[in-house]
Amino acid sequence: MFEQLYRPRVELAKIISDHTGQDGTQMTAIPSLFFSRYSNEIGPNYGVHNPSLCIVVQGMKEVLLSQERFRYGPADYLVASVNLPITGQVTEASSEVPYLALKLEFTPNEILEVLREFQMGADKKENAKRGMYVSKMEPSLLDAVTRLVRLLDTPKDIKVLAPLIVKEIIYRVLQGDHGGMLKQIAIEGSSTHQISDVIEHIMKNYEKSFKIEELAEIANMSVSSFHRHFKEITAMSPIQFQKQLRLQGARSLLLSESADAADVSYRVGYESPSQFSREYSRMFGYPPKEDIKRLRENNDETINA
Repeated sequence: MFEQLYRPRVELAKIISDHTGQDGTQMTAIPSLFFSRYSNEIGPNYGVHNPSLCIVVQGMKEVLLSQERFRYGPADYLVASVNLPITGQVTEASSEVPYLALKLEFTPNEILEVLREFQMGADKKENAKRGMYVSKMEPSLLDAVTRLVRLLDTPKDIKVLAPLIVKEIIYRVLQGDHGGMLKQIAIEGSSTHQISDVIEHIMKNYEKSFKIEELAEIANMSVSSFHRHFKEITAMSPIQFQKQLRLQGARSLLLSESADAADVSYRVGYESPSQFSREYSRMFGYPPKEDIKRLRENNDETINA
């Protein structure tokens, strides 16, 4: 097993290193495939983790979902099945051995296509489970990922072969120990699929007020059932989920514009600038003005893989 995993990791590390000339997260020529490289431990950084497979080739990373911590490195892989507001931190990296990672994004339709093609059924009544998990790396999955990444050195093959290999990668993840969690996102009528509709609604309208009854109606669930399933999948309540999106949105606005904190607080849905400032400080560790000054001085970047 060690030899089966070691050689592909060495090859992946070389390819990622060759295609990332500087620190940061970068797109590749393969749609939905991203590389990350960091020469120092960085974070915490905040963002929305979209549905994807993440693999660390060198170093270690921690992802915090509400109060739940996911730590993974070269022996593991992380999967997010729905959009989730998270805190990410590279915990092992150096200039000599930089953090190297990749992220492959996917959609529910891509998962559904694999389920149909390979006749991989799933129980619609299966209980909702957390929308993020870490699992042990399998040689078959790492082999498929290595073949996908290897296509970057033969660009003419990407258009034909990349979609086939991505399909295999999704198949391997679905076959894994926690693959049932990922299946649910694509199955219409499953609780995960219904909650994902609500997540999309909140993300598009996070600055607006809403009633829990309205969200439960979107999910086609009773209020009590909706609350239970939403928290099981996201590790937080709908209000907490919305608050994280509002605060992340406010931080992004403050970084990209020369805007007043009070004005931004209203734009993201807060009625009280003082409440906004308190909650901002609680989440990011500093008041808005001080936090933005610190970020600009440090030239911090969001970690996506």
